Amino acid sequence: MRSNFLFTSESVSEGHPDKVADQISDSIVDLFLSKDPEARVACETLTTTNMVVLAGEIRGRGVYENDEWAPGILDEIEATVRATVKRIGYEQSGFHWETFDFSNNLHGQSAHIAQGVDESGNKDEGAGDQGIMFGYATDETPGLMPATLYYSHKILERMAADRHSGVAPFLEPDAKSQVTLRYEDGVPVAATALVVSTQHKPGFCEKGDNADAAKYAELHAYVMGVFRDVLPDGFISDDTKIYINPTGTFEIGGPDGDAGLTGRKIIVDTYGGAAPHGGGAFSGKDPTKVDRSAAYVARYLAKNVVAAGLAKRCTIQLSYAIGIAEPLSVYVDLHGTGTVDEAKLEEALPKLVRLTPKGIREHLKLNAPIYIKTAAYGHFGREPEGNLFTWEKTDLADMLKAEVAG
Repeated sequence: MRSNFLFTSESVSEGHPDKVADQISDSIVDLFLSKDPEARVACETLTTTNMVVLAGEIRGRGVYENDEWAPGILDEIEATVRATVKRIGYEQSGFHWETFDFSNNLHGQSAHIAQGVDESGNKDEGAGDQGIMFGYATDETPGLMPATLYYSHKILERMAADRHSGVAPFLEPDAKSQVTLRYEDGVPVAATALVVSTQHKPGFCEKGDNADAAKYAELHAYVMGVFRDVLPDGFISDDTKIYINPTGTFEIGGPDGDAGLTGRKIIVDTYGGAAPHGGGAFSGKDPTKVDRSAAYVARYLAKNVVAAGLAKRCTIQLSYAIGIAEPLSVYVDLHGTGTVDEAKLEEALPKLVRLTPKGIREHLKLNAPIYIKTAAYGHFGREPEGNLFTWEKTDLADMLKAEVAG
């Protein structure tokens, strides 16, 4: 394992077109789960100039039963989509929450999928698809997340909060960040490069017909202040390369500047490239889909391994087959930082949480409308609060230590 190196992660804001799509898809998941905790949802969203398109398969009481939409639900779906875009803040000529064209192409779930997934008789609920899922944790930050991604998220969260509150009225919703850190002895010690590209009001740019030097200086000073507030003291120095809107102008953004699709920011959603990622995205999927629920429980288990002091870094892989309840494999890698044998953990972890789709959903309380908050600034590294982000709890740490000590 290398101990001295540079590593980079990026994040995107809630107004990035792909993140707009993720949030719309998860708003539909929440709407349907609020009506039926057992609803089945696989909702994909396309966003582009003044247009939002939904597609996918759904089923649920009060939503879609017996090949028919429930009364009033189609209006609720459209209202939910428009409210999501309004909350993000899009009121631009090229993408406005009130006027974009909306197309709903959701339809009933395949009966062949349902027969493999649904619980019946002596048959346990099966996985909604085959696949591999990964969870990861590291002691680099208090939330046990990679530092590069942690700070990338925090930069954009702060900018979005300032935009919504009016502290930074020159900001528009679309933005990206990127953080490069230098590691020494495996510990992040300095920022070697920081990048922010943010959509802005006319004139707050360095180049172009609308360029205004004083306005750009205001934007530049604001972003520099965010960098200094978010990163630890001493991380930014004269040697840190700073790039703020390096193209010079960023007025056209969001879905008007680039099309957005659900599930296109999976590395931003997880570990910023510091750990492997499975084959599927999370947003738009109900928790019977192991792409989502098993990735959440893998993070939960990895975080508890690190929180228990059994390793400084932990990667866990789970695998499933469609229609089969139990995982096909459980794999643990402590990256040479562990105080316990990985094979012992592979035996212990399934004793603490039943790793079937139903077992995961019940343990983590996933059958609830909790997903819109996951769809921007990462699914992991967030503070658990009630039924929100339950997979970020470290309540297994003491039991895990006792289990491997026995």
